[in-house]
Amino acid sequence: MSKLFSGCWPTMITPFTDDHKIDFKAVKNLTEWFIAKGCDGIFAVCQSSEMFFLSEQEKLDLARAVKDSSAGRVKVIASGHTADDMSQQVDELGHMAETGVDAVVLVSNRLVKQNEDESMFRNNFHNILRQLPQVVFGLYECPYPYLRLLTTEFLADCGAQKKLVFIKDVSCALDIQKERVRAVRGTELALFNANTATLLDSLTAGYDGYSGVMGNFHIDMYKWMYTHFMEQPELAREVSDFLTLAAVCEIRAYPVNAKFYHRLTGVPMGIQTRSKNTELLNENARHEIESLIRMEKILRKKLGL
Repeated sequence: MSKLFSGCWPTMITPFTDDHKIDFKAVKNLTEWFIAKGCDGIFAVCQSSEMFFLSEQEKLDLARAVKDSSAGRVKVIASGHTADDMSQQVDELGHMAETGVDAVVLVSNRLVKQNEDESMFRNNFHNILRQLPQVVFGLYECPYPYLRLLTTEFLADCGAQKKLVFIKDVSCALDIQKERVRAVRGTELALFNANTATLLDSLTAGYDGYSGVMGNFHIDMYKWMYTHFMEQPELAREVSDFLTLAAVCEIRAYPVNAKFYHRLTGVPMGIQTRSKNTELLNENARHEIESLIRMEKILRKKLGL
C-alpha cells in the first residue's frame, strides 16, 4: 500500500545567532541543503530542534520558516508538543497546525506522566483528537524527558481507524519493529525508524523510512540506502555499517557537532545551542567530525553521490 509519508526525513537542528536567537537565514540555507541532498521531508521543531528550549512563538516561527523555505518541494512536519497541562497541549498543537505544516507530531511522553497507565494514555490521546478533528497527526516516541514506547495494540488500533499517518519509532529493537510491521500491515500508517543500527533490517522487514538525528550529517546516504537496499544488498550493508559507526558521534556533542559539521561543509552557522555547552566540542570532537567528512567523501564517490 502506498503511504502518504515515507522515505528519509532529517530531524532538523535549529541554528542560533551569537546572542542565541534563531538564525533564520541559516534555517533557510539548511532547508535548501536537505532538499538538495534528496530528503523526502523535514521534521522541523523536534527534539533535535531543541523544542523544549524554545518559546511557543519561536516554535511556530521556526515551523513557518521551514515550511516557507521548502516551498512545497518536500513535506514538512513539526511537533512543538512540550507542555505538561493538557489544555495547553491542545492549544499549542492547534496553533502548530495553523502554520500549514503537513502533519503535527504528538510526543508520546507528553500524553501521560511516567507513572500513569495505558488507559490514561489512550484517554488523553483521544481527547486531543476529538478537540482537533481536522488536524493530521503523527506520533513520536521522543526519549526526552523519558521514553514511553507505544503498545502493539495501540498501533494496530491507530492503523485500522486511520488515527495517525506515521509513527517515529525509537524502540531501537528489531523484534519490536517486526511486531509493529505485522500490527499495521495493510493500513496507511507509516513506520519511521529513528535508529541507525536497526534501520536496514527494519526496512527489509517492511518499515517505510528513516527519521533521525544523523540525517543532519548525511541524509543523502540514508536516502541511497533506502532507495537501493533491495537490489544492492551487499553495498547497502556496507553503507549501513558506515552509518551505524558514524552515529556514535551523536553521543559526543550533538547538536553542537552537527552545527560544526555544517559550518565545515557549506552551510554557515554558529555552534551555539540552548541545550548543550559548546565546550563539549573539544579538540577530539572536532577531529572526529573532520574525519567523518573525509570518510563520507570516499563512500559518496563509491555511491555516485
